[in-house]
Amino acid sequence: MYGTTDEMIRPGQGRGLLDVYDHRFLLKLLVRKEIKVRYRGSVLGLLWSYVKPLMQFLIYFVALGIFLNLQRGTPNYAIYLFAGIVLVNFFTESLGNATRSIVDNRDLIRKIYLPRELFPVATVWVSAAHFLPQIVVLIGACLMAGWTPSVLQLAAAVLAFVLVSILATGLGLLFSAANVYFRDSENIVDMILMVVTWASPVLYVWTMVQNVMGPWYWLYQLNPMTVAVEIFHWAFWFPTLKEDQLGLASMPPDLMTVWLPVAFLISLAVLFVGQLTFRHAAVHFAQEL
Repeated sequence: MYGTTDEMIRPGQGRGLLDVYDHRFLLKLLVRKEIKVRYRGSVLGLLWSYVKPLMQFLIYFVALGIFLNLQRGTPNYAIYLFAGIVLVNFFTESLGNATRSIVDNRDLIRKIYLPRELFPVATVWVSAAHFLPQIVVLIGACLMAGWTPSVLQLAAAVLAFVLVSILATGLGLLFSAANVYFRDSENIVDMILMVVTWASPVLYVWTMVQNVMGPWYWLYQLNPMTVAVEIFHWAFWFPTLKEDQLGLASMPPDLMTVWLPVAFLISLAVLFVGQLTFRHAAVHFAQEL
């Protein structure tokens, strides 16, 4: 800020997400601040990262697995369900908080200049911190069920997490910028998040959708969350099945060879559009807030 004119950067004319890496120390501070603020005055603190998804899992498992008897046609349905829930929870928390990140930090943005991308990116990192305890619980349940994954399956799970992170960051940048000018954006995102759990094979198996959509099933597969959830099932649920259960389970064809690359291309396109929109809108954030 105190250098020559050539060294100063006007808002909206930085290097976008590349500036986040240059200011990674500030990113760490924002992540710590978000976690402390969220659990200030809380007795359980970070333990809520375990309690909330477990309660959500129990509700869905009782309603769908027991009352609707979906567990009869899906072996190890509890693991199948939880593997999808933890990933969708990471996405919904990331996108929901990223959308509000600029408005929630209006006081800081009005006072000083720093890369605005830090705020939505920080919320994705905070969501990742909440995602880790849930993964620990999921792995523990899988080990109790005889989990024997391959290296390829574990690597695929990491790729699925990266895929969802890219998608959440791109949409977070897009909607956080839009929310500064149009506060209806929060309501739009809330509706999107209501649909996400049902628009991906979290509570049901993919063959149900294929039977209904027929030749149009490929449209369902264009959703990157669908691909990511199925990869999580392949990595965590599928290796828990015994030989006599494999006849009741299957993975979508071309999941890794076709649909994963397509999902990455779509998510990267969303990230590009989100970053472009954010950079153009960030010029007037301070004035609008």
